[in-house]
Amino acid sequence: MTPAERIAALRDLIRYHEERYYVYDAPEITDAEFDALMRELEALEAAHPELVDPSSPTQRVGGRPAEGFVTRRHLAPMLSLDNAYTVDELRAFDERVARALGVEPGSAIGYVAELKIDGLSIALTYEQGRLVRAVTRGDGVQGEDVTANARVIRALPLRLRTDAPPELIEIRGEVYLPLAAFAKMNAEREEAGEPPFANPRNAAAGAIRTLDSRLVARRGLRAFCYQIVVPPGATLPAERHARVLEQLAAWGCPVEPHWEFCADIAAVERYCEHWREHRRSLPFDTDGVVVKLDALALREKVGSTAKFPRWATAFKFPTEQAVTRLIRIDVNVGRTGAVTPFAVLEPVQLGGTTIQMATLHNEQEIARRDIREGDRVVIEKGGEIIPKVIGPVVSEQDTRGPAWRMPTHCPACGSQLVRPDDEVIWRCENVSCPARIRRSLLHFASRRAMNIEGLGEALVDQLVSSGLVRTCADLYRLTEEQLASLDRMGPVSAANLVREIDRSRSAELWRLLHGLGIRHVGEGGARALARAFGSMERLRRASVDELKAVPDVGDVVAESVRTFLDEPANAEVIDALAAAGVRMEDEHQDGRLHQPLAGKTFVLTGTLERMTREQASEAIVALGGKVSSSVSRRTSYVVVGAEPGSKLDKARALGVPLLDEAAFEALIMEHQARE
Repeated sequence: MTPAERIAALRDLIRYHEERYYVYDAPEITDAEFDALMRELEALEAAHPELVDPSSPTQRVGGRPAEGFVTRRHLAPMLSLDNAYTVDELRAFDERVARALGVEPGSAIGYVAELKIDGLSIALTYEQGRLVRAVTRGDGVQGEDVTANARVIRALPLRLRTDAPPELIEIRGEVYLPLAAFAKMNAEREEAGEPPFANPRNAAAGAIRTLDSRLVARRGLRAFCYQIVVPPGATLPAERHARVLEQLAAWGCPVEPHWEFCADIAAVERYCEHWREHRRSLPFDTDGVVVKLDALALREKVGSTAKFPRWATAFKFPTEQAVTRLIRIDVNVGRTGAVTPFAVLEPVQLGGTTIQMATLHNEQEIARRDIREGDRVVIEKGGEIIPKVIGPVVSEQDTRGPAWRMPTHCPACGSQLVRPDDEVIWRCENVSCPARIRRSLLHFASRRAMNIEGLGEALVDQLVSSGLVRTCADLYRLTEEQLASLDRMGPVSAANLVREIDRSRSAELWRLLHGLGIRHVGEGGARALARAFGSMERLRRASVDELKAVPDVGDVVAESVRTFLDEPANAEVIDALAAAGVRMEDEHQDGRLHQPLAGKTFVLTGTLERMTREQASEAIVALGGKVSSSVSRRTSYVVVGAEPGSKLDKARALGVPLLDEAAFEALIMEHQARE
């Protein structure tokens, strides 16, 4: 066998085993055997670079982080689906379809029912059978090009399995995160001190939009495909939707296997009821059933609105509830000293998981709902990780405990709690509180701050308990020997962490400002402050009025920043960070405020052709302007794209100046050129 023949055979074999593992969850070989095949292919391709092909399994590996996402238009609009929440609404959908087709409701029209995957919609473009582009749904007309990230999703074929591929085709589907991968990701985030994702859909959306495809490859994303779109004038490879799904599977695309042809709406109802009861047996999250007219020709007859097809609907499963006993109410101490209550529950099954805890927000919310320790309570889960406590289940015969009262002292350090008159949250103001220190360190090291990998909750607990670390500045004095002496920290782990800490010294100024945990200053505020002042020194000299002049920094944030910087303990930490070599200014910043759009408020409506809304908003904010979601007399400009909404009518009625995309671009470029 020649090298070219062996390479071709290995590629086919690896693709087959990828499909068995990532699509069908039915592996036929061990991970070690799969890795051996991949290593052999990599070695052969390295020895024969002229035989490397973009669709080879070896080319999935993520590359360097991208600078941002390019916007791409879809081959045809990706419409939303109308929803049906009850069986009556499902039957009403059938009646509308029957009326459009001129038949009796309940007739054997022919539907296909598919599980509705709770993920992120994506459009995959294949040219001559090769994956060339992947675009998120976006606004339905255009989305973000995430091709590099889609290529590392093992379930998606880089090349369609056919000897006669279509010249150009768009395959649509849903990218999702399996429940096991979701649990693993959240465990890692909590260990790193980052907030967990609320649900698998948010996690999938966050992962597919990560700029570094190497991170995407580690997330374990999967996908299911469900639609084929062809260019105008081209013919679909099937006349019925059921055949489309079969064709996708034949090409090697992952298709959710539980879809079913239903002759009439009664069969659809049975399908929906079955999966409402059994959905927790699935390894992924589903929030309903998508019902589609099977015959594609009949779809043309039924038609679509501007928002959704009339020939399809999404039957949504009802929100799940359970009743359990509230054992006690505990409180948690956050990094800013906020002390918040949460419910400790008797374990109960809800949504396929065992629930033992629920947030209770604040003391007033507990009193408003009259929730007491010992009560039987209704909890509800609608896609979130931690469910809501709806309220108590109380009968006249129940003997209830006393109304719950907020503790007067911090459970971690014993300091007296205080609550400002204009707030609902009680706080521990002891800056040496061990609970605050732990949370502050985790926040400082988190990915959206100084991004110190390997500094998780268990390690932070040891560092604080041992007295090695009392402030974030102490991290930069840690040695490999000190770290290696801690529990579950060997020489290699210690060396890696010291290297991570050292790397963080050169982090951008906004990351440091965010990591310091200044109250009311989130990532956006930290970026605005760094952009406006350019260095920690200039920021520390800024007056409250100068702080207020920064976009996105109002009275509350300005006062909070000034109060934080004036606190001697905080000043000492900043000085210690500077002495440790942590970067205190951004490059190419001279501290002058170039904010020609300061005081100007923009509203965006419609679809922009050459940039996303996010890119337009960032350009406005970078020049000192503000972006609002609603039009008022105080709006300075309304930027009008294609297919604008009601905001355009309101702007005209109020006499607000309008900018088309060309005028908006000219305005931005003019001011950027003066920087």
